[in-house]
Amino acid sequence: MHGFANPKRFLALASWLTPLLLVSGLLLTAIALVWGLFYVPPDRLMGETVRILFIHVPAAWLGMGGWTAIAISSLVFLVWKHPLAGLAARAAAVPGLVFTAICLVTGSIWGRPTWGTWWVWDGRLTSMLVLLFLYFGYIALSQAVAREGGSSRIPAIFGLVGAINIPIINRSVVWWNSLHQPPSITMGNSSIDTEFLVPLAVSVIGFSLLFGGVVLARMRALLAEIQTEARLRRKADGGA
Repeated sequence: MHGFANPKRFLALASWLTPLLLVSGLLLTAIALVWGLFYVPPDRLMGETVRILFIHVPAAWLGMGGWTAIAISSLVFLVWKHPLAGLAARAAAVPGLVFTAICLVTGSIWGRPTWGTWWVWDGRLTSMLVLLFLYFGYIALSQAVAREGGSSRIPAIFGLVGAINIPIINRSVVWWNSLHQPPSITMGNSSIDTEFLVPLAVSVIGFSLLFGGVVLARMRALLAEIQTEARLRRKADGGA
């Protein structure tokens, strides 16, 4: 693991892994969406609106997964000082924000015909909205630190503290009465019919691969930006 903290080794790995993740993710996502949107039958209770499941569930999963990646990377950065851990956290923030926003939008679209309203202030929706604001805060904080040259420990600590919200999102429908349906998939059990579950699993895997590919691509871009700035700084110092 420590070996991959070396930028050269990371770039050698990411150069072939990034396109592999992106292409396979796009392929699986396309298959899952075509399968779920056009070939899965309407649900007995929700009718055609069930089709949004194949976008909403992966988006919710990756919204939470993105912040989990930020928290783990922040912990590694604070404890072991891995040079790429901070970059990994920054790279996961924007795609995590995007998937969280998609989750909230698709959830509102799903909720309108199901609940009769676009929004309710229940535990699941509110904690997911809090996650969106946490992403905005983390991105603004990490960009300010990178621009102004402050301590990188500050966004890392923020990333760890914000992780408190993840179990709240996960357990909110169990802890509080809510319009949101209870967990449909738990360890070793699922209340979703197989004809919905299989394309949903393919969709989650496909979106997850896309997420991983985007994070690696962003890490490579951030690393290139840092290396370019370092070279320009050395030239400026040498010229002085």
